[in-house]
Amino acid sequence: MTTTTSQHFFEHALDLVTHAITDHTAHDEWFSTLPTEPPRTNPLDPIRTINAPAWMQAGAVAAGLGALGLKLFGGPAAVSLGALGAASLLYAQRWEPAHPTLEHVTLHLAGLPAALDGLRIGHITDTHLGLRYADCNLAWAVAEMQRAQPELIALTGDFAGLKAGVPLITPLLQNLRAPLGIYAVAGNHDYWEGLADVRGALALAGIPLLVNRSLRLRWNSTDFWLTGIDDVFDGRPDFAAACADIPEGAFKLLLAHSPDLADNAQSHGFALQLSGHSHGGHLRLPRIGPITHPRYGVRYVMGHYFVGAMQLYVSRGLGGTPLRFLCRPEATIFTLRRA
Repeated sequence: MTTTTSQHFFEHALDLVTHAITDHTAHDEWFSTLPTEPPRTNPLDPIRTINAPAWMQAGAVAAGLGALGLKLFGGPAAVSLGALGAASLLYAQRWEPAHPTLEHVTLHLAGLPAALDGLRIGHITDTHLGLRYADCNLAWAVAEMQRAQPELIALTGDFAGLKAGVPLITPLLQNLRAPLGIYAVAGNHDYWEGLADVRGALALAGIPLLVNRSLRLRWNSTDFWLTGIDDVFDGRPDFAAACADIPEGAFKLLLAHSPDLADNAQSHGFALQLSGHSHGGHLRLPRIGPITHPRYGVRYVMGHYFVGAMQLYVSRGLGGTPLRFLCRPEATIFTLRRA
């Protein structure tokens, strides 16, 4: 089970530039214009990550204590501190990023139809193929999903961490199966590494990419809706277009790569949003939290939150920079229960 404490939030929504495409024909035509190369970056763009000042303060305290130890105990203290530092670095570089964990999370949702009580959803996100450990971690996650056999599997973006990782998407995901299907949304890295290629690789594995689109699913003779929203970095999230075909009062779930979109999503009647993007901050300290927050992953970094009437779960993801401390990679299986 996840050890993250649930938190209640209600924040100002992000200022989104909405997508102009709403009909299915235009939607399919738009796919033909997807980028195949990373977008040009403006050198004056705001920094993409926000560092935590508390880590700087903790580092200063540790340096002070180390200097005091050297003054009091000399050489033995230097050897001990060096050994501790080397062991910590080895753990953070070699062990933790290569040992993902399967989290089992039960969510009690208001408005969940009785027939959907017990529905299980597998969640894989932020594989960042092309980076160290990414392919092994994803192969592990696929095997765990096939053992657990959830009814539905959600993939919330950042499939490739490097352009060279795109060809790995199809062979690693093509054997993934779920009775209600497997569905994906794009992350910022998918745009940066070429979204047309990522979408093609997913299609070869039989996995549709949902971009401002909703699908009606049916389980135990009861309908519910699954919505995929575009990425906020280089895409154009459009909740109006995504929800246009959903009947009033229908039970609906949202897939969104960036968790901070929850502040926009909560006003559209979603019961649950699944996200990744933040990787939990990669490096964490007790009572201090993560060393850094990515843009659009600042308010919600890891675990379970309440955002208005909607619930949000942010996965630590499977990949990213191969450096983690107290923040193991994860795949997740949710069991939905009536509140």
